[in-house]
Amino acid sequence: MQLSFDSIDTPALTKADIALLLFDQIGLNKRESKDFIDAFFELIVTELVAGRDVKISGLGNFEVRTKNARPGRNPRTGELVPISARRVITFKASGILKEKIKNQ
Repeated sequence: MQLSFDSIDTPALTKADIALLLFDQIGLNKRESKDFIDAFFELIVTELVAGRDVKISGLGNFEVRTKNARPGRNPRTGELVPISARRVITFKASGILKEKIKNQ
């Protein structure tokens, strides 16, 4: 199944755009399309918040990493400012996605 994105006018693909594509091209009704997209992204968010990685074949991996506390510097004043430890999300594109982008 191939989705066409010709109807998207904005430079960013939004959840609303994806739901509209599901409605137009697959035949789900608008409510089902919106619910499907919301559930899909909520599942991803829930897994990441729980500290679990999310791997989507052909797209890439979302990983939760813990960064240690470290010294930083205010770029305006040069003053040393401690940066606290925190969790961050990283995304690593799959080889398939990298190849498709490279060949465009």
